[in-house]
Amino acid sequence: MALFKYNGEWLQERRGGLIGAILNSVVARNEQGSRVARRGRRFPRNLLKPRFFRWLLLLLAVLFFCVFATFVLKLLSNGNEEEKHLPLSGEVLEQVSSYDAPLTPPKSKRRKQHFPCEVGLAAAVDNILEPKNYMNFTQFSLEYVEREVNPHANSPQSRFGGYQTLNERKKSFLARNQTIHCGFVKGMSRLSSPGFELSENDKAYMNNCRVAVSSCIFGSSDFLRRPTSRLISEFSKKNVCFVMFVDEQTLSKLSSEGHTPDEKGHVGLWKIVVVRNLPYLDMRKTGKVPKFLSHRLFPSSRYSIWLDSKMRLNTDPMLIIEFFLWRMRAEYAISNHYDRHCVWEEVLQNKRLNKYNHTAIDEQFMFYQSDGLRKFNPSDPNTPLPSCAYLGAFLCLNDLYLHILTLCRTVSAEH
Repeated sequence: MALFKYNGEWLQERRGGLIGAILNSVVARNEQGSRVARRGRRFPRNLLKPRFFRWLLLLLAVLFFCVFATFVLKLLSNGNEEEKHLPLSGEVLEQVSSYDAPLTPPKSKRRKQHFPCEVGLAAAVDNILEPKNYMNFTQFSLEYVEREVNPHANSPQSRFGGYQTLNERKKSFLARNQTIHCGFVKGMSRLSSPGFELSENDKAYMNNCRVAVSSCIFGSSDFLRRPTSRLISEFSKKNVCFVMFVDEQTLSKLSSEGHTPDEKGHVGLWKIVVVRNLPYLDMRKTGKVPKFLSHRLFPSSRYSIWLDSKMRLNTDPMLIIEFFLWRMRAEYAISNHYDRHCVWEEVLQNKRLNKYNHTAIDEQFMFYQSDGLRKFNPSDPNTPLPSCAYLGAFLCLNDLYLHILTLCRTVSAEH
């Protein structure tokens, strides 16, 4: 409000007329609006009461319980439908009917816990010595089919296992000098490739390995588990080859996770070997190549150890070889499964999990039985004792040709 001076005194100016009325109304509205605005900022008192929070928490708990109950019921119903519609062939049902294990085992609420068994390994690598006379076995020479020249092969395309006939497979059981199909078979065309291609540098590295520890990850199906370096002796670090086979997809994933190979291609103790042009679309089938054909991938190696990609090596490999091969005078050692000890059980489990086509499983299963496969009988005194090796581990002496014949037949029989 303006002031004016009258007779030496300052007095308030009183505005009259139309302009004064307008100004006075504007001032009044501004003062009233500021009061309303200040009142509007106040938080409702009802929301601050404890009763409101209790009702809100109760409502959220009811909603969570309804969603969780719906999810559990849906999960249980899907599991029952899969078991109800599980197809089994008549031949397999007839052979499994006499087995004690039920087709649908009861579901356990608690997951089984398995612990490693006690193994009497040597205290240190310095205390072990390779025996001179390992064992007596038949000496014979083996050659491998490099290129398919079989006139009975109807397809000129390359096939990793080749086109082995049933008659050739039958003859391969004989311990004699012969040439057999054992993977890496090129087609009749000069430009054909069997697959599982490696770089020349990796081949040179693997040709110099005397003891090999290998594993594989294809299709980014797992993550890398490095051997526990502090539990591996300096002797093994210098004299044992630790090779991890991967494809380009897995290599890219490992690099994104921080497992980038160094200048020599190592990630920890693992030597990363990249495989190109995979021979099979099924990654599990491709994984059988390094698992069974270590004698082809490591031609100069005398001993080899295979590890499943879900395992971590926590023991010196030379101590494992000394205990299971040298001390036991064994050709090879295969780990015993924790839960299943019979192929009949494994057939049913593969069908329950729908790992493969059920008809193909039946066909392969009947083929094994025609080769003389018999049902496992734990009460039979002639049954070999279960192995105490690590689950997923496979050890072998690569110089034993009878053992090589078995592995080659496994890869060549592509049914």
